[in-house]
Amino acid sequence: MQLFIRPEITYFDYKTMLKLSQLSHVLLATLMSVSFAKTVNAEPTATLSVVVNGIDHQKGEICFRVYASEQGFPMSNSSGSQSGCTKITGTSVKKEFSGLKAGTYAVAVVDDQNGDRKLNKDFFGIPQEGFGISKNPTVSIQTGTPKFRDASFVVNKNTTVNIIMKYSLDS
Repeated sequence: MQLFIRPEITYFDYKTMLKLSQLSHVLLATLMSVSFAKTVNAEPTATLSVVVNGIDHQKGEICFRVYASEQGFPMSNSSGSQSGCTKITGTSVKKEFSGLKAGTYAVAVVDDQNGDRKLNKDFFGIPQEGFGISKNPTVSIQTGTPKFRDASFVVNKNTTVNIIMKYSLDS
């Protein structure tokens, strides 16, 4: 048996394979540059760590709500950029909120004893559960509910805020 090689076909196949190889390299380089461009242009985010101190019992959970604006602050359960609850395990608890864009935020917390994830108040509007607000502003009948501007802080890198739990209004 004799084998015949046709050089024009071999040359054609080699040339086609070379073009396909070059095309795949160009395509791969393009995809990688687009991928890196998205990574470089991504807006940086930060993690906010909220530490709540002064919890006076060991039952229930502390519910957190992070607000990115004054809308709904501090009472709304539907406003806010992030929220969550943590089971009480001591006199202090910590919760982290990641992926926050640089900006101004405020935090409200509730010592939720009945599991409804909101601050329960009596007929006169006085809290019946523990509560706390970032920057620990005075909360009394005279001062009323704190404003966003009194509780807000800037996040442009990883940040920790400490909140002291209150179980009554300030005098």
